[in-house]
Amino acid sequence: MKILTFDIEEWFHILDHKATRTEREWSRYSPRIEENMDRILHLLERKQQPATFFCLGWVAHKYPGIVRKVADRGYEIGCHSHMHQLIYEQTPEQFRADLRDALHAIEDATGKRVTSYRAPGFSVTRGCPWFFEILAEEGIEVDSSIFPAPRAHGGFPDFGASGPALVQTSSGIIKELPINTRSLFGRPVIFSGGGYFRILPLWLLRRWFGEADYVMTYFHPRDFDAAQPVIEELSPIRKFKSYVGLRGALAKLEAVLDDHDYLDLKTAVATIDWERSPVIHTPAAKPPLIAPPTAAASCATGESHIAATNHGRQSSRPPR
Repeated sequence: MKILTFDIEEWFHILDHKATRTEREWSRYSPRIEENMDRILHLLERKQQPATFFCLGWVAHKYPGIVRKVADRGYEIGCHSHMHQLIYEQTPEQFRADLRDALHAIEDATGKRVTSYRAPGFSVTRGCPWFFEILAEEGIEVDSSIFPAPRAHGGFPDFGASGPALVQTSSGIIKELPINTRSLFGRPVIFSGGGYFRILPLWLLRRWFGEADYVMTYFHPRDFDAAQPVIEELSPIRKFKSYVGLRGALAKLEAVLDDHDYLDLKTAVATIDWERSPVIHTPAAKPPLIAPPTAAASCATGESHIAATNHGRQSSRPPR
C-alpha cells in the first residue's frame, strides 16, 4: 500500500529556526504558495492521481481560494495545524486552541468537515499522550503524525508499530498511519518525501519504493520550487537540507508515480483490515526533569488520560 500526501504550507515554513519561527518572521517573505500548488495540481490531474492534502489553517485563512480549489477538484483535505509549530513545545491547551483554529479555517474555506491530521515535522513524542486524546475529543479520526524512530524533531521510537495501528484513548479510537522509514548507514531515514527524497538518486528511490509494502509519502509545495529564495540566516547544514535537489524533484515524483499505484488517505483507511492492526495504548505523561522541553525530551506537561475500551467518539468542536 502506497499513499500519496502533500502538506500545504509556504516555502518559508521551515521548522525550528528563529528566522522562520512565527508569523512575524513570515511577513518578511513573499508568497509562492499559489504557483507551487498549481505545479502539483497540474501533475496530479495529468496523471489522474488521487492524493490527500494536509493543509495549514494559516494558509486556509490567508488564501482560502487555494484550499477551496483543491477541495473542489475532489482531493481530500486534512489538517496540518494552524501555525506550524512543533507539538512537543506546546501545552495541551495551546495545541487544542491551534487545532480548533485550523479546523475552523479549513472548514470555512472548503465547506467540508476535516477528520484527518498531520503534525508539523512529525513532532509527536512519547511525552505527549494528550496529543491523541485531544485529537479524538476534537473529532479527528485519522492521524499521520508518528515517526517511529529517533529524529531531530523528537520522534517516537517506542510507539509500538511501524505501520497502520489503532491508538486507543478514553475519547475513542484514532487510526494512525505513521511515516515509513528505511535504514541508511544504520540510521532511520524517511525516503518518501522531503530532503532525502530530493537528494537520493532515482534508481535507489525506485528500489526502496518497490520493496516497501507500506509507503506514506509527504511532499511540500516548496520541494518542487527551484526558484525559491534562499533564507540566508539558515546554517549551512539547514540550507543544504532545505535546498538540495529542488530542480529534479518533480521529475522524480512523476517517475515513482508511474511505477506504482497510489491511494489517497481516505481510500487507504477504507482498505486496511483494522481488526488485524495493532492497538496502541497511549503511555502516561511524565514531566521533563529540566525545562524547557527539547526534541529529545517530553512535551509540555499535561494531564494524561489512559486509553479505555470505549470505541465511541465525542467531539467538543463546535458544529459547523
